[in-house]
Amino acid sequence: MKRSVLLVLLAAIATLAALAFVLPEKMLAPGPVSKVHSSLNRDCFACHAAFTGAAAERCMACHKPDAIGITTTQGVPLSDQRPVPFHQYLLDKDCLACHGEHEGVRKLASSHRFSHELLQPEVRQRCESCHAKPKDDLHGQISGSCAQCHSQSGWKPATFDHDRYFPLTGEHQAPCATCHVANNFRSYTCYGCHEHSPERIRAEHAEEGIRQFDDCVACHRNGKAEEEGRSD
Repeated sequence: MKRSVLLVLLAAIATLAALAFVLPEKMLAPGPVSKVHSSLNRDCFACHAAFTGAAAERCMACHKPDAIGITTTQGVPLSDQRPVPFHQYLLDKDCLACHGEHEGVRKLASSHRFSHELLQPEVRQRCESCHAKPKDDLHGQISGSCAQCHSQSGWKPATFDHDRYFPLTGEHQAPCATCHVANNFRSYTCYGCHEHSPERIRAEHAEEGIRQFDDCVACHRNGKAEEEGRSD
């Protein structure tokens, strides 16, 4: 009796295993795949290896890292190539660390915040691998490393040691555009707040023999009357 029961159990297990292998989409599928993978809905082994689960190598059989964000899996160029392709620079080509399936578009899209630590060290030091240099007047005059102002933990806003030039204390803690109009950070004006006009300034400075008064900060280092220069 015991032997017959055991044989029945073994036969049932073997049958279930065979069905799982032959019809995995019926026996094991946790849910429907996303629309872009609908053609693979019945071909589990296109992504999964038997008894080991999904494998990144099978993802990359269709999704070439250096083509992601540039072309479709059929080689057709994408009309919108944003964000900048970066998968080819990843240290670890582990697709499943960020992407999943069987749970709709939200699961298919990366649920992780991008980190520069995922990139190869030499790429992290070469910002232009992914970022184009801004074309505004300020950046056009700057040479050197992006790290002088930007960090990899927060590209915006850039860091700038304003205290080296003019401490932003008291009423000078104003929005940048108050002094730097039209987003031109290479120039500034004090006339937006102080109750004086260029004509008045010219007359007052002429009394002191000062002819160059376009650069207020050269003398008024912090806007305080007791320091160099004077303030209104």
